[in-house]
Amino acid sequence: MSGGARRLPGVSDGVILFDKPAGATSHDVVAQTRRRLGKGTKVGHAGTLDPFATGLLLVLVGRATRVQRFLMALPKSYETVARFGATSTTGDSDGEIAETGRVPHGDLTLPTGTIRQRPPAYSAVRVGGMRAYKLARRGEDVELPEREVTVHAFDELAREGDRRTFAIRCSAGTYVRSLVADLGDAYCEQLRRTAIGPFDVRDADPERIVPLNDALAFLPEARLAGDDARRAAHGVAVDDPAAPARAPGETVRLTDADGVIAIAEPRDGRLKPIVGFRG
Repeated sequence: MSGGARRLPGVSDGVILFDKPAGATSHDVVAQTRRRLGKGTKVGHAGTLDPFATGLLLVLVGRATRVQRFLMALPKSYETVARFGATSTTGDSDGEIAETGRVPHGDLTLPTGTIRQRPPAYSAVRVGGMRAYKLARRGEDVELPEREVTVHAFDELAREGDRRTFAIRCSAGTYVRSLVADLGDAYCEQLRRTAIGPFDVRDADPERIVPLNDALAFLPEARLAGDDARRAAHGVAVDDPAAPARAPGETVRLTDADGVIAIAEPRDGRLKPIVGFRG
């Protein structure tokens, strides 16, 4: 994804691929980026990483903040080191560790496909308008409802003593800490996000930005010109050049010779802009 990237500063819209270190929060990274780019620059991110975790964080700059939900919906890839024979109150090495000594031997059954999962109490899920982890840290009982998630791949990479390393590719909203805890008496000792959709942590560079149109290249493109491009820029629906072959509900990237115009949804053979970038 870095082929069309440009150096900072002087870039107003796009996505920075940031390799977050352990100990920093996602908010820390956003604040740091905002200071570098200037107080008036809009900056956000697409998917929180826990402070103990490392790896890919998509930092959104300028009009890229408008597409947060589309980037957050992309599948994620992780590598995690799980320690067996102990449990953690938070599911990771930051919690209170209780030694059990129960360490499995041999191969484990690693779940894939659609599963039901309960997010950990120490998570960023909102409960009554407050983050669950804040309630948990105050000593309040937090039990979050189960949700359906999809685990596309769950592979063991290495094994040494009471520790095993896994590679996991999963849908948005999946909690790796819960996947590991469900394997037995275990918690995440290390967690690294290696990819988000087409974005790879190996391309991370805080000094480079992926222009908005390139960052949205995972969306199918509808190329417009002339009056259609001008109408789309004003939020007016235009004829869909791919109708009726377009899949129902398929989100589309509208572009012209100057770049991305809007994100649109198909409606009755037309494409209706739902997020615009020219205004």
